[in-house]
Amino acid sequence: MDTAVDCRRFAVGGLLAALVLACGPVSVRAGDSSARPTPEQQEEFLRTARIVTTHGVSKGITNTVRVTMTDGSITHDASVQRIDEHKNVFEKSTGGSELNFKDSYKFNIAGWKLARLLGLEDMVPPSVERKFQGQSAAFTWWIDDVLMDEVARTAKKIEPPDREHWNSEMYVVRVFDQLISNTDRNLTNLIIDKQWRIWMIDHTRAFRIQRTVLDARNLVKCDKSLLARMKALDQAGLERELAPYANREEVRGLLARRDFIVNFFETKGGALYDRPPR
Repeated sequence: MDTAVDCRRFAVGGLLAALVLACGPVSVRAGDSSARPTPEQQEEFLRTARIVTTHGVSKGITNTVRVTMTDGSITHDASVQRIDEHKNVFEKSTGGSELNFKDSYKFNIAGWKLARLLGLEDMVPPSVERKFQGQSAAFTWWIDDVLMDEVARTAKKIEPPDREHWNSEMYVVRVFDQLISNTDRNLTNLIIDKQWRIWMIDHTRAFRIQRTVLDARNLVKCDKSLLARMKALDQAGLERELAPYANREEVRGLLARRDFIVNFFETKGGALYDRPPR
């Protein structure tokens, strides 16, 4: 069964994942070192903790850096992305063009908020808005215990220890990316931790206004809980939860794609399953 994601490698994800793999997470906690902060605690930390060190300044257009932060009891790293580029027409390096192009840190935050609504907070790290060197930016929790990214896994032909569990998470990745219309899901921004859990990072080129999915062939199977939560989404609720990081038209595009995805899986026999807990 094919579990690879058919996607391109762009500089944004490549830089972010390279920093993840090169440096590894910095995490020192008071008390029990095995206890992890809750998503709410991670959000509060990202908003308020003091920046003590800045690493890996990007010289490219993405303005991505890595920072070490502390609140006195927790020391941890965050990815900081400041990109906020809008173009009426964007010429792709691979050929072709995209209308109403956006590459924005705001979509990292919208992606996190949507992930929480869908019960995917165990596959997408928290991201909040905060100023960095006078610019608005997305501060995203640095993934703990990184093993490798999907580029390294496929290049070295490393098989997951539990193929069924791996597939169950990769199906979620595929559905989520079709839902948010992520045009930049490449193998460098699929991170694998030491427990062989998949993490989706870097959603700056998502939340397109188009109402069609990017590639229905990526809709293979769907977790039952994810399907139920997608069905429960509505315009007013999404506008309230995702504002100001996704606008009304972007929400409408998402809901149209949701309708397609839900109908696709409800009419496709044998395509639903229960994702094992992490």
